[in-house]
Amino acid sequence: MDILELKSFLDEKVIQYNNPNFIESDPVQIPHLFTLKEDAEIAGFLAATIAWGNRKMIINNAKKMVTLMGSSPYDFVMNHREHHLETLETFVHRTFNGGDFATFIKALKHIYLNHGGLEGVFATHKQNDSLQPAINQFKKVFFEIEHQDRTQKHVSDPLAGSAAKRINMYLRWMVRNDNAGVDLGLWKTISPAALSCPLDVHSGNVARKLGILTRKQNDAKALAELDAQLRLMDATDPVKYDFALFGLGVFEGF
Repeated sequence: MDILELKSFLDEKVIQYNNPNFIESDPVQIPHLFTLKEDAEIAGFLAATIAWGNRKMIINNAKKMVTLMGSSPYDFVMNHREHHLETLETFVHRTFNGGDFATFIKALKHIYLNHGGLEGVFATHKQNDSLQPAINQFKKVFFEIEHQDRTQKHVSDPLAGSAAKRINMYLRWMVRNDNAGVDLGLWKTISPAALSCPLDVHSGNVARKLGILTRKQNDAKALAELDAQLRLMDATDPVKYDFALFGLGVFEGF
C-alpha cells in the first residue's frame, strides 16, 4: 500500500474502534467514572500507571485504587493524613505495591500544591511537536519529594530511551477530544498535534507489518520513527491511529 491507501485503510479502522464500545474493555473507563476534572485526571494517571499485563486485572485493580481513595481521588490526595496512607499498604499490581501507591499520593499532592496540577506540569514543558521532553520534566517534578528509588521505575523517561507507553496513553486520554466519547479531552492547554502513540507490543507489531516502523525494539527511537509516519497521515491528530493499530493487533490478530 502507498501512503494514501494506508491512510484510507487506517482511517476506516479508527472509525471502527474509536467509539464508546471500546471503553468497556479498556482502562480509559476509569477516568470516565468522574465528572470533576481533578478526580478524572488523578484516577486516569493511576490507572495508566498500572496498565501493563492482563487488561481485566488492570481495570479491576484500578477500581480498587479508586475505592481505597474513598472514590474521591482529588479529595484524598489533597486532604489525606499519614494514617490514611496505611490503608493503601495492601494494594499490589505486579511490581507496583502499596508503598509505591502512597508515594504517588504524596507526589500528586506536591504537584497540585506547588506546580499547578498535572496539566500544569505538562503544559509548562510542552513543545509544539512533542511532549516527550515534558514527560522527562514531569518525572523530575514528581520525584522532588522523598521517595524510595524503586518507585522511580513506575514513571517512564523518554529521554532515557523509553517509549513511555503508559504515560503517552494517559496523555492521549487527557488531551485528545475525539468527539466519540472515548478520549476525554480535559486538558485544553496542550494540542493533540504534540501527542505520541502509546507504543506497545500490539501497535508495534502491526506498524511493522504495515511498513511504518522498521526498528525492532519498542523504545524511544521506535516511537520517534512511528510518530513521524503517523504525522504524515494526520499532523493535527496523529495518535488517533493508536486505535487502528491497537484494534488490528488485539481484536483482529493482524
